[in-house]
Amino acid sequence: MNVRWCATNISRWFSSKADKKRQFIDWKKVILKAGDGGNGSVHFRRQKYQPKAGPDGGDGGRGGSVVLIADYSVKEFAHLPKHIKAENGGAGRADDCKGKNASDCTFKVPLGTVVKAHGHVIADMTAEGETFVAAQGGLGGLGNAYFKTALDQAPNISTEGTPGEEKVVELELKTIADIGLVGFPNAGKSTLLRAISRAMPTVAAYPFTTINPHVGIVEFEDYLQIAVADIPGLISGAHLNKGLGHAFLRHIERCRCLLYVLDISQTDSLTAFASLREELELYKDQLSKRPAAIVANKIDIVESESVIQQVVDTLPLPVIPVSAKHGKGIPELKKKLQKLFNDTVVIF
Repeated sequence: MNVRWCATNISRWFSSKADKKRQFIDWKKVILKAGDGGNGSVHFRRQKYQPKAGPDGGDGGRGGSVVLIADYSVKEFAHLPKHIKAENGGAGRADDCKGKNASDCTFKVPLGTVVKAHGHVIADMTAEGETFVAAQGGLGGLGNAYFKTALDQAPNISTEGTPGEEKVVELELKTIADIGLVGFPNAGKSTLLRAISRAMPTVAAYPFTTINPHVGIVEFEDYLQIAVADIPGLISGAHLNKGLGHAFLRHIERCRCLLYVLDISQTDSLTAFASLREELELYKDQLSKRPAAIVANKIDIVESESVIQQVVDTLPLPVIPVSAKHGKGIPELKKKLQKLFNDTVVIF
């Protein structure tokens, strides 16, 4: 066997596996088709000594619906097929037998799933176990036994089942977290999340290390737990969908507080902060007005204390200097997170 051929194909196999692992689907268009209702039956009972016992055609069964269920354990839409079709209801039969009701076609979706049809929001699933009938199954038709009256003892009519609902929906995931980390690529958001929680986002020295949101839980001595989201870094023009664009911005909408993470070792902190706030405001009105604080990260590589103090004095929000890599300033940051969380009233 060719050793070079084996090595090449094994390398490709691992590469394809890695690519699949990196893929994160937080938006998907799905075509839904609920099941049609079964038709009603036309039938007349024929028994010994009762050759004309009357109509006994049964009703049709209900078609299956397409149902979405919000589940905390589900994180994305990769498991959803592009076409979802529920079963049709069974047809009615003789002896007043009703057709079988079809089972609903159920799929679990992440908390924070927004369902849109024709550009309009038709569901916003934010609670564990919340269900939404995305496509309603058709009703079963009526058999001729239903139409029997005193004046018409032998009706020869039935109705067809109604068609199941058919629609195209867009599923969009908006991460649910108490506090969102906002910053440019390589500002140290992932390292910071590692330092304050048990989350393990990827950390590396190149831009866009984080390509999908990570949520870590910060725990306190009074048993308070705060969910903090490390969301993909944005660039100037993100509101126009440049870079990761809307893939970042949609996940910040639900955060009750924001934590701006600035790398004070390399950039003009005031300019970087202004750019971040501008991108948020251009994407959604009032988004930049959420309660917030600033993390001045990477103080371990800043040349002097005066530089750090200048950043603290210049920026318009409370500033917490930290070194996420070495854990410096993390206790003070956690105290600020707790106060920020407790002082914030959810109004959105």
